[in-house]
Amino acid sequence: MAAEIINGKDLAQELRMSLKDEVTELKQKGINPHLTVVLVGDNPASRSYVKGKEKAAAEVGISSSVIELPATTSEEELLDQIHKLNEDSVVNGILVQLPLPKHISEQKVIDTINPNKDVDGFHPINVGKMMLGEDTFLPCTPYGIITMLKSRNINIEGKHAVIIGRSNIVGKPVGQLLLNENATVTYCHSRTANLRELTSKADILIVAIGRPNAITADDIKEGAVVIDVGINRLETGKLTGDVDFNSAVEKASYITPVPKGVGPMTIAMLLKNTVKAAKGLENR
Repeated sequence: MAAEIINGKDLAQELRMSLKDEVTELKQKGINPHLTVVLVGDNPASRSYVKGKEKAAAEVGISSSVIELPATTSEEELLDQIHKLNEDSVVNGILVQLPLPKHISEQKVIDTINPNKDVDGFHPINVGKMMLGEDTFLPCTPYGIITMLKSRNINIEGKHAVIIGRSNIVGKPVGQLLLNENATVTYCHSRTANLRELTSKADILIVAIGRPNAITADDIKEGAVVIDVGINRLETGKLTGDVDFNSAVEKASYITPVPKGVGPMTIAMLLKNTVKAAKGLENR
């Protein structure tokens, strides 16, 4: 029997509707959630992502602004801009769109953002709190993945979760969030020996490697939950994930599509974090 599809686009729409109500309540109390996005250079993909974030923010009533800086902006100038946003009481959330030009240290930029405005959830303080299971801003894509699993009442506790990919943005944090939900977690990556041996034992398989159709039905355990984080554009212009959807859908119990899967959830969780920042963290 074919897998049930977890449609991230529909779920993200539901979340935005719920956030819209929260934002309305906040505005009645005189709190106006505001997100500022900093875009350095003219990367077309980055520009497209930023447009999507602006549109989604407007839909839920969050005001947003975009600061566009040329690719020639120095690291010092960018850090100075972030310091100004840290001090600006109107700004609740700060997001610096990655990747940055090569002459700018991404980590230094992330470290400079006020952790209370770090709606991407990348600051070392927020990463540390996530590791400890404390209330904090969670990285948007991993947060979206956990939300997708919970939306279908998929049991995480005691399950074997296998993650392919170890980036700081997706792989590492999603593993930690699954661990926080009492899963047993295995990380795989480009140096992993016998990859199929591990993936075929996964109850929950998270694929984030950036290679189109790299994982097929042969790599998947019968009835596994498959979350495809990849977004790859083929020469034909078609978007595809890291999982060969057509074969995997026949073997998995649940699967996310590409597009309309994890992508829309990432933006929804960014908005959720921005509302959380506006409310003020309980432990601040």
